[in-house]
Amino acid sequence: MIIAAEPRSETPDPVHHDPPSFDEVYAAHFADLTVQLFAYFGDRQEAQDVVQEAFCRAFTRWKRISTYEDPVAWIRRVAWNLAVSRWRRARTALRFLRRHPTAEPATDGPGPERVALVAALGTLPPAQRRAVVLHYLADLPTAEIAIRERVAESTVRSNLHRGRAALAAQLQTSNSHGGAS
Repeated sequence: MIIAAEPRSETPDPVHHDPPSFDEVYAAHFADLTVQLFAYFGDRQEAQDVVQEAFCRAFTRWKRISTYEDPVAWIRRVAWNLAVSRWRRARTALRFLRRHPTAEPATDGPGPERVALVAALGTLPPAQRRAVVLHYLADLPTAEIAIRERVAESTVRSNLHRGRAALAAQLQTSNSHGGAS
């Protein structure tokens, strides 16, 4: 007599799965979450910022969040909440600005003289340029410039002298070539 063996259960033994690491979740889901938030925000940089912030918050709580059935859902919800909060803050700021318009005075751009001066300053060696800017534009005395630059006051005066001479030659050249008057 042949005895048939009892059929085996086809259900596998329960396997314990380790929770995913933060790095794995970040690598697998950052781009997808950014796309989702970009679709909501319409601003890629803002979407990246809120997703990054959500991941930063998840990182500090990863020991707990990694045990959730779907840790990405938690990160998505946090990113979404951050996006909504930013949108609300922006909307509130716009309402405020609409109610309280600020009339900013119109200012002209830099004149040709200033453009020529800035260009000429750019040709000076750094030590001369710093001395000229600090003395003539920041109104600092040579003694204070010497302390700031950690050089002798005579070095500052020398840099000023050389800088003025180079600027004069540079500005005179630009005037003779149809530059600033």
